[in-house]
Amino acid sequence: MRQAFDAGLDLVEVQPNVDPPVCKILDYGKFKYETQKRANLARKKQKIVEVKEIKLRPNIDEHDYQVKMKNVRKFIDAGDKVKVTLRFRGREMAHQELGAQVLSRVREEMEELTKVEAMPKMEGRQMVMVLAPA
Repeated sequence: MRQAFDAGLDLVEVQPNVDPPVCKILDYGKFKYETQKRANLARKKQKIVEVKEIKLRPNIDEHDYQVKMKNVRKFIDAGDKVKVTLRFRGREMAHQELGAQVLSRVREEMEELTKVEAMPKMEGRQMVMVLAPA
């Protein structure tokens, strides 16, 4: 402590949990500023994964399907997860196998880019599947 006082600096305990504890003689204000700066930089570099949603219908037309797949690719390339929702209306509920075929087609086309995080399952009048970047 005397050495730190003579130098006009502070005695800072850097690692208190090790045996023996590690202390350094340095300017405490500058030390706090640099650690906060490092923490902010680490937080800035983090990628927040969002869940994007694509809504389909069982009898979707080919061009509409291709537009939706282009959007899925764009979301996956950006590093986001994609929730593919297939909505049934009215008598479409009687033919759920058509919806399952559409979702299996999506899964097959996106196989090299994604992995299926949640397999297709029914939630009320919707069939839902979640894709994550591979």
